[in-house]
This record gives sequence, structure tokens and C-alpha cells, in this order.
Amino acid sequence: MAAQLLLGKPLAEKIRAEVIKEVEELKARGVYPSLVAVQVGENEASRVYTNAQRKNAEACGIKYELQELPADTTQEQLLKHIAGLNADPGVTGIILQMPVPPQIDAKVCQWSIAYEKDVEGVTPTNMGLVSFGKPRMAPCTALGAYELIKSTGVDIYGKEVVVVGHSDIVGKPAALLLLNSFGTTTICHIATGQRGLTESHVRRAEILVVAVGVPHLIKGEWIKEGAIVVDIGINTTKDGKIVGDVEFEVAKERAAWITPVPGGAGTATTAILMRNTVEAAKWQLEKRQ
Repeated sequence: MAAQLLLGKPLAEKIRAEVIKEVEELKARGVYPSLVAVQVGENEASRVYTNAQRKNAEACGIKYELQELPADTTQEQLLKHIAGLNADPGVTGIILQMPVPPQIDAKVCQWSIAYEKDVEGVTPTNMGLVSFGKPRMAPCTALGAYELIKSTGVDIYGKEVVVVGHSDIVGKPAALLLLNSFGTTTICHIATGQRGLTESHVRRAEILVVAVGVPHLIKGEWIKEGAIVVDIGINTTKDGKIVGDVEFEVAKERAAWITPVPGGAGTATTAILMRNTVEAAKWQLEKRQ
């Protein structure tokens, strides 16, 4: 039997409806959520994301501003710019668009964002709260993957969970969120692959999350019967086709639930960013009281 599709659109619509309601409630209390995206230099992929941010923000009643800095901006200048946004009470959420030019250390600049305005959940404080099981604003794509898994109704408790990929904004936080739900969690990364062990880990996974960026890295025949598969990879093949990290056509005949690519976890990312923006506004309100 073919797997049921785990679609990001219904989750995104549900989140947006909740955000719209919360924004209205905050505005009634005199709090106006706002999101500022900072982009250094031109990048077409980033432009697609900022357009999606603007569209979602407007739909939710959140003020949105894209601040574009020249490509030759120094790290010191960017840090000063972020410090100004941190100090501005009219700004409740800040996001630094990736990629940044080579003269800038992205982590240093992201970590300079005030944690209560860090709507991507990438500062040490927010990542630390995720690790302690007390997240306020978790990284958006990782949270989207987690919430899609929860939406199946399958209890994560005690399940064999395998996360392939250990990036700071997807793999690691996704693994922590699943670990906090008492999944028996294993993380696979480049060293796992170099030892030829990825397949053996994937084969026992009852819940599998893949976020690497290598087309069809995970073969469909490796998927355990009845598994939940969340494929976060988005890759373009030589013939222009968009595919994930998992061999979808074979995997869908073995899994119980699987995300399509596109149309899966990534679809909910921007809606979760809006929810984090509302959470940031609430957090700042708490600090002022």
C-alpha cells in the first residue's frame, strides 16, 4: 500500500489562522508584531524567500520590512546595523538572510541578534532552550518537520528515530525536538557515510528525517515498512527536476507516511517564521511587565 502524503500546506494554513488570531489579540493590547529581514548583497534564492516572507506577513497582519545592505558591507557595519535593530522597540523580529558575502561570519552576526528577537531560533539562547526541552522559538524548518510527524498521530515515545544530516538549523534541532519527545534518536552525518553505516541506521528507522541536500541519497529500498519519512532536501537534477534526498517513488511503497518534494516540511517554514515573530513579540511584552 502506498504511503499517505504528509503535506506542508494544511499545516501552514492552520498555523497562519492561529497567527492571525494572536496578532489581533496583541494589537488590541497595543503590541504590533513586526519583522525585519536584513539582506547583504543580491541573491536570487534569498529573494524568493523574502517575497514569501512579505506575503505571509501581510496575510497575518504583521509589519514586514526588507532592509538591503550593499555586498561590500563589512562585518563591523553589519553588527552595528543589527545592534540598532536590537535596540529598536518597534522591531519585534529580526532575520539575517543567507547567504552572506565571504567577508562576513554568518554565525557571529546571527548570534548578535537579541535572543528575544531571534525568530529563526539560531542564537545560543534559543538553541539552548530547545536542547533543554523548553523552546520558545525553534528553527523553523526543523519545527515544521517535527510538527508534520506529530500530525500523523503516531506516538514518538520510544520509537527508533534517525536524522540524516546535522546542520545547525535543521538536523540538530530536529533531532533535539524528537529526543525531547522521547524518541530513541540517532544522528547520521558525513562520517557515518564515510564508514558505510548510513544504510544500516536508516533501515531500522521508524521515523526518518533527512536534510542533507544530495538528490536520492537515501534509497527507497532502505526504508523500513510502515516508517514515517520526512524529506527536507530540495535538489535540482540536471534535467531541471526538483527532487528530495530520498528516492521517493520506491520509498512511498514502503513508508506509512512520507513528505513529497516539493510540498512537504519546507512549505510550512514561512508560516512558522510568522508564528515565531508573534512569539517574539509576546516574549518582549513579558520582559517589559
